[in-house]
Amino acid sequence: MLAATDGPSRDSAWDDFVAMHSRVLLNTARSLTRDHDVAMDSYAHVLGALGADQFRRLREYVPDGRTKFTTWLVVVARRLCLDFLRQRYGRAAKIEDGVASGERRTRGDLVDLVSSEDPDHLPTPAHGSSLEADEIRRALVDLTSGLEVEDRLLLKLRFDDGLSAPEIARVLGFATPFHVYRRLNALYARLRGGLRERGIEEGEA
Repeated sequence: MLAATDGPSRDSAWDDFVAMHSRVLLNTARSLTRDHDVAMDSYAHVLGALGADQFRRLREYVPDGRTKFTTWLVVVARRLCLDFLRQRYGRAAKIEDGVASGERRTRGDLVDLVSSEDPDHLPTPAHGSSLEADEIRRALVDLTSGLEVEDRLLLKLRFDDGLSAPEIARVLGFATPFHVYRRLNALYARLRGGLRERGIEEGEA
């Protein structure tokens, strides 16, 4: 698509792109709101933004051998959806189970993954001092910032947006929900190990 030089070729390439990635883009839009019409408007906005200026945003993707195109695309689409929702409805309105209410509800759940064994069930918040919880949160922010972009996005969809494993599999292109569980378990283990290296043991929160 990006190599197309004339109008008909670009149009044909764009049609192929939409056919190939439409489901991922639509699922990304749906992950941020339960309102069908709003999700469809967000999806249309993403398509318009990606096609603008002769696919300027798509041309910004640079293969680096680490980040898959589809993962990069989800990150870009998610950002475009959030911008659209905030411009149209304000910062929180209409982002029902996504970033607005989702972050407030589940941000602390990432802290509790140090004792979570079931990746499809958001853990019950642990009880402990706010000082200990804050320490764990700061450590997790630092640890997650060092993860690959695919893994950061996986955790964001799971804990910020509250998506289930089947939903994440559809958005990120995992073969089955089992592959999502397996990757989440690997990430949980890695983050727990990072916490232990910092002297934070399971159950402290």
